[in-house]
Amino acid sequence: MGLSSVLVPYASYLRVYEPLAAFPEPERSRWYRYAAAGAERTAQDELRQSLANLLPVPPVPVPVHESPDAFVTVVDGVTHVCPWRTRLRGWLALEDLEEEFPTAVLDAVLPKVVREQAAADYEAWRAEKPENADARPWIRSATWHVPVRWFTLFDDSEREYEPAGAGESKQPVMRYRTPMVQARRRTARGLRVLKDSLDEGVLIDGLVDVGRWLEEFHPRSLVELDYGGLVHVIPEDRLADDHSATDVADALAALRAGDGSRAGEAYERLTDRWRAVRELQYAS
Repeated sequence: MGLSSVLVPYASYLRVYEPLAAFPEPERSRWYRYAAAGAERTAQDELRQSLANLLPVPPVPVPVHESPDAFVTVVDGVTHVCPWRTRLRGWLALEDLEEEFPTAVLDAVLPKVVREQAAADYEAWRAEKPENADARPWIRSATWHVPVRWFTLFDDSEREYEPAGAGESKQPVMRYRTPMVQARRRTARGLRVLKDSLDEGVLIDGLVDVGRWLEEFHPRSLVELDYGGLVHVIPEDRLADDHSATDVADALAALRAGDGSRAGEAYERLTDRWRAVRELQYAS
């Protein structure tokens, strides 16, 4: 297993695009100039940059400098920006890897001395400025699946699917996008249902974490779920039939109605779909 297969290619993304007004000066002016320049960056651009950092020996898991790039979108005449913050996300990803993979696996793909240096750099950066200690990324990622809790934020009507060759990039696309106010409302509703119906556990904890993250951003932001590189490993017919947000909504509606059987059926459809995707990482 290479580090690239752990960290980068087959990942999904949850992104927040904030309006320019959300950024303080001088950052606001910098993003204004960036967006006005029209140098649009794509997910493939970010992927290529990340993979390039894994080629040296030893690999560079965290960039030396923070990325100056961002995703930009204009909705109803308002420019929204989603900074990459690749360096910060690299540090956070390393912390997650320590919990997710055995030490022997990590040592094989990323030497301990490299991980320790990255951790030391992160601590030094956090202590450099008061605002660094609470810095949060605009992008979250998950490898080989889309976390169930992410679908709670969206409605099936916000689903956008383009098969290979249909869009300008010629790459298949599967994503959802919704206003922040809707994402927060659905998160709160989902939490109420889960807390009324289930014991405390990973589903509730995960949704609480997402809700707290969303509260960090401007209320007129946009929230996007992008299947990212997963579109290259999920067969096209399965991708076209994937309505995971509907399954989550059905499960929550059934729980709200006290119908545990129907909720279990919807949740089983969802988990079976994503279990099949996660098992692909072990295929030879």
